[in-house]
Amino acid sequence: MVRLHQHDLRFPSVDRASPEGLLAVGGDLRPERLLEAYRHGIFPWYNEDDPILWWSPDPRAVLFPEKLHVPHSLKKRLRSNVFTVTLDTCFRHVMEQCAGPRPQYPEGGTWITDEMLAAYTRLHELGHAHSVESWQDGRLVGGVYGVALGGAFFAESMFTRVDDASKVALVTLIRQLQAWDFRLIDCQQSSPHVMRFGAEEIPRSDFIDQLTAALTRPDRRGRWVFDEASDTE
Repeated sequence: MVRLHQHDLRFPSVDRASPEGLLAVGGDLRPERLLEAYRHGIFPWYNEDDPILWWSPDPRAVLFPEKLHVPHSLKKRLRSNVFTVTLDTCFRHVMEQCAGPRPQYPEGGTWITDEMLAAYTRLHELGHAHSVESWQDGRLVGGVYGVALGGAFFAESMFTRVDDASKVALVTLIRQLQAWDFRLIDCQQSSPHVMRFGAEEIPRSDFIDQLTAALTRPDRRGRWVFDEASDTE
């Protein structure tokens, strides 16, 4: 594990990561460092009382937009239009909801610290981080946030307050990313949830190759809105 210097934005090669994927410790969460990390397949993940830890797991969970699988029951939910789905309307609120208590994290998502909240909100203000929101009767009931560079979207976290709200948000986002010719969605580590939608594990070396190719695409920077032709069918 490498200790990062405060004024040096460079990261070690991901090949130096531990078997668990831990690569480096320290540094900060300024936008330049975060973007440099994502460009090299590295992301921060740490608890509130820990130093900043930087990870690049092997294998890597990736969802290719063209391979999206939507379960039959969710297709019916999408067609019902029970949720209104938006992009980039309340990024910080989505992050705060992801950080709060959820069924799988009753004590709250402690890894989304105040420091993380401020850092990713700044990335959003710079046009690099984005949120997708599900609304029901004017109330935010689900959402997803992540970082976009080139043709890659790095999914960070999601929350739901109503059954299927976050799933509808995620599927709607992925369909829009496919229309925008995004090449991959980084899910970081596998879980039954992401695998259900067609995510797959690939070797880290393959992920880096795929990421390098995706980064040749132009950045879609700034506030996102759905294409007029985009729908949830």
